[in-house]
Amino acid sequence: MSPSGFSKVGASARKRLYGPRAILVCGYAAAEQDMLLGMLERFHLGEIPVVFATGGDMDLHVGAALTSPPGHGHGEDSPLPRAMVLSGVTEKELSTIMAAWKHLGLPRQNWATLTPTSAGWPLIDLLTELDLERVALSPKS
Repeated sequence: MSPSGFSKVGASARKRLYGPRAILVCGYAAAEQDMLLGMLERFHLGEIPVVFATGGDMDLHVGAALTSPPGHGHGEDSPLPRAMVLSGVTEKELSTIMAAWKHLGLPRQNWATLTPTSAGWPLIDLLTELDLERVALSPKS
């Protein structure tokens, strides 16, 4: 891990990231959710369970939110900050998802992978921390 607290992710098709295999999607409008699901299907990643966090999920621990039933929150606009939390995917799948997502034309979002520490955080705390990190890492004008 670097002094910043971040560690580089490789490109292994075998090495899985920490946690249950799932994607937690926050802050998406209902129409955007279908775009994301379609993208996952096109890249042969449609078998990864996707959970769409709702406003009622903000106090859930991140680990618990990721184990919600697949499709939870689908079709419901999310008032949460925009972010995607990936868990249990391979390094290669993570890279594929991030690269493919760029082509969707959706608004900018924060990205995270589940860690043993973040699994126990309330979702809203993780989303707030991701926003603070984004601001801290943004170029100063």
